[in-house]
Amino acid sequence: MAFDEMIFGKIESLLFVAGDDGLAPDQIAAIMNVTKGDAETLLAQLQTNYEQRQDAGITVRKYGGRYRLVTKGEFAEDIAKMLENPSPKSMTQASMEVLAIIAYKQPVTRIEIDDLRGVKSEGPLQTLVAKGLIMEKGRLEGSGRPILYGTTELFLDRFGLESIDRLPPLTEEEEGEQEDTDLFMTKFQEAFNLQEDERGIID
Repeated sequence: MAFDEMIFGKIESLLFVAGDDGLAPDQIAAIMNVTKGDAETLLAQLQTNYEQRQDAGITVRKYGGRYRLVTKGEFAEDIAKMLENPSPKSMTQASMEVLAIIAYKQPVTRIEIDDLRGVKSEGPLQTLVAKGLIMEKGRLEGSGRPILYGTTELFLDRFGLESIDRLPPLTEEEEGEQEDTDLFMTKFQEAFNLQEDERGIID
């Protein structure tokens, strides 16, 4: 069966959005309206395309029956250099919001984070994982078994915390206002701003 070349771009987009969760061939088949066999063939071809391109820094890998976009092994040393000294100073507002949610609500899934923020959080999550500030803490039981995220020891070190229990507390009144997402996120940011002011971590 012949496929439009754009179909590879569509699959690439789906894998990018799926992030660490990845996608199974039957999921891609349902979205793309092709058979599972066709989806597996397309995924294999996409992987071959990446491997043959020397100018590509990413490729496709299969983990536990699900396909993910990952960085190529030959660039591991360069990536390690970038991660040698992760610092909250360079973090965007979006990354800070996601980090705050994970710090207070961990373990938490990407979908739960998205619901709280009202926008997709895949980019900030990838940034935080790359900086070593968050990590996978297992998977939630149930459909799709989504990844649960939590903070790392490096997070505690960078924010000057002895333990996660030393995070600035949220009052019961603030915790009860979670239905108002904007106000909830404001409280998160206020808590982190307090921590930053006390420790002088972020300019």
